[in-house]
Amino acid sequence: MAESNLAARGDALEGQASGARVIAQALKAQDVNYMFGVVGIPVTEIALAAQEAGIRYVGMRNEQAVDICAEELGNNVRPAVTLLGDINAVTKQLLEQFDKTPWQYPPESEWWKVLREKMKSNDALSKELASKKSLPMNYYTVFYHVQEQLPRDCIVVSEGANTMDIGRTVLQNYLPRHRLDAGTFGTMGVGLGFAIAAAIVAKDRNPGQRVICVEGDSAFGFSGMEVETICRYNLPIVLLVVNNNGIYQGFDTDSWKEMLKFGDATTVAPPMCLLPHSHYEHVMTAFGGKGYFVQTPEELQKSLRQSLADTTNPSLINIMIEPQATRKAQDFHWLTRSSL
Repeated sequence: MAESNLAARGDALEGQASGARVIAQALKAQDVNYMFGVVGIPVTEIALAAQEAGIRYVGMRNEQAVDICAEELGNNVRPAVTLLGDINAVTKQLLEQFDKTPWQYPPESEWWKVLREKMKSNDALSKELASKKSLPMNYYTVFYHVQEQLPRDCIVVSEGANTMDIGRTVLQNYLPRHRLDAGTFGTMGVGLGFAIAAAIVAKDRNPGQRVICVEGDSAFGFSGMEVETICRYNLPIVLLVVNNNGIYQGFDTDSWKEMLKFGDATTVAPPMCLLPHSHYEHVMTAFGGKGYFVQTPEELQKSLRQSLADTTNPSLINIMIEPQATRKAQDFHWLTRSSL
């Protein structure tokens, strides 16, 4: 083919809108301002087109999927009523009905009385656990000291087993849409992605607002390399890794070494145990952020204070706790078992 024909063909193709450009323009027309994705074919072309259209693109390291299906209704506890549908549409319908026939559960009812008594006893028990001075720390001691310093307008992201469950009861939110976590089924790996998305929006709309991402050590392992993404975009995220050397429970260093005397780790180590005393803070420092390794309440308070004061760098605080630490006893067995 002659060079003139090749040039003419190139000019013609250049004048055509590519599929990626059509997608980007359609998203922009729907007021989409941010895009998150794992770069690769064909995402790279779409990402470039999105940036060209004025959409801010954040390249992630880990891919996640979300699934909604009717079969999940009642999988945990059998409900009296189930609602299946788009949450925006269903919520709108409920609010419209409430406007027509306002209703409130009677505050003097027996149910409210029992609930208030239970709230009071739970609060007392949590405070008792938080006040313990023994080392290593337990979950409640850690969260008590974290809660003391959390900015009122911060966004709390949380995932893990005990880390997320206990954190829900201790770490407070005062504003709507300021908490993101792994949900009812504890889907692991979503925490850092949530934190990155929240921080991108916070950085644009509310400069100075902090995102506090609270991770169990196991949960952190699912998408820990997103720390590079956090540092690449220099996002206002403080990562707290609550490290008990395992999934639910682990071993301390001495117990781990003693166990290995009886055989290879593949044959003697319980599956829920992780390598004790892992220095996850080095993952953050490897990419230019600030890392802290803490073992006492005083070290935790100091490192968190420094992290919140530093608005120029993301940080990760690796918090060592008692490997056998657990949550308070649960009244309902379905809170700690799966019905799958």
